[in-house]
Amino acid sequence: MDITRDEFNKLSHFVKSNFGINLTEKKITLVTSRLNKIITQENFKSFDDYYKFVVSDSTGERVAELLNRITTNHTFFNREKLHFDYLRDHILPDLRIRHEHERDLRIWSAGCSTGDEAFTISMLLFETFGFKKNDWDMKILATDISTDALEKAQKGLYKTEQIDKLPVAWQNKYFKKHSSENYIISEEIRDNVIFRRFNLMNDFPFRKKFDVIFCRNVMIYFDRYTKEQLINRFYHTSAEGGYLFIGHSETLDKAKTPYKYIMPAIYRKVR
Repeated sequence: MDITRDEFNKLSHFVKSNFGINLTEKKITLVTSRLNKIITQENFKSFDDYYKFVVSDSTGERVAELLNRITTNHTFFNREKLHFDYLRDHILPDLRIRHEHERDLRIWSAGCSTGDEAFTISMLLFETFGFKKNDWDMKILATDISTDALEKAQKGLYKTEQIDKLPVAWQNKYFKKHSSENYIISEEIRDNVIFRRFNLMNDFPFRKKFDVIFCRNVMIYFDRYTKEQLINRFYHTSAEGGYLFIGHSETLDKAKTPYKYIMPAIYRKVR
């Protein structure tokens, strides 16, 4: 079934208004192919009928299903490795000294997808702090809009080829064989991450500010205005001296962002 331009515009306006995702006309084919299956299975007569059904569902389950279908959750362990090297070599040593008294670190993986990023950070924390890690409160908040992605993340199951970009020592230390094709991440690494469903377009409800925020390869779905608004909200929830990581394919306008540019895709809150 083909989607009409009016139907696409109505659907794309709903998604952008509520979730910030900018479905340009280039995405018509993608949206059609990803939604056609459910429209056929559930005997909707048109995309408009499906749209009305989604927005009238008070449980929110249909909206979650829609988002699962139109978003892409591509990620992998140690993605953009230079970020994790910088976190290890520069940020964590500094935070370790600055927070020695309260021993509290706040890290947010925003748009965490299937958990690869958050678990990479968790392993890095364990490697950095060693036996002293239990003396610190350093749980990682990992959020995403996709219920499918979060479900996979919470299971912590990964295929062999998904973990092969990690150091062999980490693979042996933090994963164990679960089946002929899958490995499961260790409980101590999994328990150090708190997964929550969260819409980045909502007001941020956090009481404490974050020392580090990862929001990588998420803003490629947003238009310029939405991105600027999101960056401002990140800035206000960043601790003084806190860091923001974005994807290498993303850029911030240095003249407009309140963050200070550190190096490609890394920014810092410095007054």
